[in-house]
Amino acid sequence: MPKEIKYCIDSLKYNEYYDMQNVFDELYKKSKENFKFTQLMDIILSENNILLAYRNIKTNGRGIIPGTDNQNIKNISKMQLNDVIKQVRYIVRGSKHGYRPKPVRRKEIQKTNGVIRQLGIPCIWDRFIEQCIKQVMEPICEAKFSDNSFGFRPNRSAENAIARTYRMLQMSNLHYVIELDIEDFFNNVNHSKLIKQIWALGMQDKELIYVIKQLLKNQIKTLDGNLIKPDKGIVQTGILSTLLTNIVLNELDHWIESQFQYSKVTDNYSQRLQKNGTVDRGHGYRAMRESTKLKELWIVRYADDFRIFCKNLQDAKKSKIAIEKWLKERLRLEISQEKSKIVNVRKSAMEFLGFSIKVHRKKKNSKYVVDSHISKIALKDKGEKLANQVKKFCSYQGSNKEAKEVVIYNSMVMGIQNYYRIATNVANDLNGIQMRNYRIMYNRLNTQKGNRLVRQGRPLTDIEKKRYGKSKSLRYIAGTKEPIYPIYYVQFKNPMAFNRKVCYYTSEGRKIIQGKMNINYNIMYQLMNQRIGNSSIEYYDNRISLYSTQSGRCYITGKEFSSVDDIHCHHRKARKNEGTDEVSNLVLVDKDIHKLIHAKKLETIQYYIDLLNIKATELRKINRLRQLLELPIIVKEKKSLTLCYSYKSFSD
Repeated sequence: MPKEIKYCIDSLKYNEYYDMQNVFDELYKKSKENFKFTQLMDIILSENNILLAYRNIKTNGRGIIPGTDNQNIKNISKMQLNDVIKQVRYIVRGSKHGYRPKPVRRKEIQKTNGVIRQLGIPCIWDRFIEQCIKQVMEPICEAKFSDNSFGFRPNRSAENAIARTYRMLQMSNLHYVIELDIEDFFNNVNHSKLIKQIWALGMQDKELIYVIKQLLKNQIKTLDGNLIKPDKGIVQTGILSTLLTNIVLNELDHWIESQFQYSKVTDNYSQRLQKNGTVDRGHGYRAMRESTKLKELWIVRYADDFRIFCKNLQDAKKSKIAIEKWLKERLRLEISQEKSKIVNVRKSAMEFLGFSIKVHRKKKNSKYVVDSHISKIALKDKGEKLANQVKKFCSYQGSNKEAKEVVIYNSMVMGIQNYYRIATNVANDLNGIQMRNYRIMYNRLNTQKGNRLVRQGRPLTDIEKKRYGKSKSLRYIAGTKEPIYPIYYVQFKNPMAFNRKVCYYTSEGRKIIQGKMNINYNIMYQLMNQRIGNSSIEYYDNRISLYSTQSGRCYITGKEFSSVDDIHCHHRKARKNEGTDEVSNLVLVDKDIHKLIHAKKLETIQYYIDLLNIKATELRKINRLRQLLELPIIVKEKKSLTLCYSYKSFSD
């Protein structure tokens, strides 16, 4: 499953945790009906939406890096739940001066082509607010976004974009491709135009518009400590940046679609509904090609990276001029003439999303088929990173870090294979990296006692057997016995087109990818609204997560919880002994089981064991938890109980 899709499915679960899915569904439905939203900030600042934002930031890794205030998500996790909600609302609405985000921390990274990319890292509270806004804006936007846009959207991925590209080239024979590169896109987005586009999509809440304006013109703290106030552009790596990018270029998508794909001319011809839920306009397209002078052009876009597909060179030249003019006049964006060109893929390769793609004939007079490679720039970049990782784990020979670094190398290999296996020549492209890396390993792992690069090691897991079990190039590091995955050993996979029936904001669309969670929703919602003392937001969030993870059942007995009052959240390591509210330190147990775990008196223990009819397997789990609390373990003999203070005598 592509990473993008996996993350979105997890997000659906989180929406259910905090009872927000119905709200998002309603926003999506109304947006489809062209409803004008004027009270969105009330939803954005609702308690459940704020709690959902915390869950999303915590799990997607967007809250780890500190901003200019040197705080991250861990600082928020220790706060009480009500305090977090009050703080978010105060930052947005409480100040007499209105919302004022803190300066963004500037960070520079070097791209694979050598160009320096300027990123911005907002402060954690501003990221929190951005996440709250994004959750509410996304379903409204999804109802209006184009199906030809694939970047940073639910049910969309780079694989889907490549699948669409292959179809354009191989099935539709659109072999003239316009490669357009917007000059420094993120730093040149016009703020006033973007605000008008948000308004045109139906988000006409003036308070929301004000907050977005403040985020757009927020000060940036440069590397030398100076503060600059931008008059245009979007902060890269900001949580809202991907959604705002799609809003800016959505207008381009629809304009290009109107030229041919969704031209009104097709309305004159009979249409039918396909199995995937889309309208078949084939008759209209056929007629337009034969009887009109309309230029046939199609767009495939991934964020700010897009390609235009045309039938012939003349149409491509005219379309390129028209699109450049439209972008300049309509969106006030310039095209980089150096990086923009028209490619005949029968003769030269087009570059898109790290792939180099051509078409060729297998036989004379046969149809054209796709011939794709990993792009040279991407191949060089991945090769350098893998080689550096090889040198890293080779430098830790004999230490505990060696095996850990090998595991990191293997994860890098699987990541590269998973992304680039949709290139038809992926194995040949990666063979050079394989030979280079094994040469480094062989030389650096050579010792006086022999070479540590051997053919035998630990047993492979089922996944490893399936992917690498038949490879003759699989090697192990003696001592660690860890396998080293052969990067070239990967089979081409046809890229999967996105399913048009899937929609994350309709119950019918979700059923295709996700069944209903097998838990009692009423109890989960009661658990969500239950308040216990001065507990942290991390504690509340993890309780709900555990209820889902444990399928609404007791950790010890496996019995389903009948009411929220029966649920107790147990700390494996007590808070007084520096136990945290992290999910790894928590389990949900029945209230009587919880009393048994903490019981010290033998008669009390006897009472609950008889009451609950505790089995041997259940007792072992209880004893493991008692050990962590430094309590004596319970030894059950034939007709009596004893407490054992010698932990060594306890066998799991």
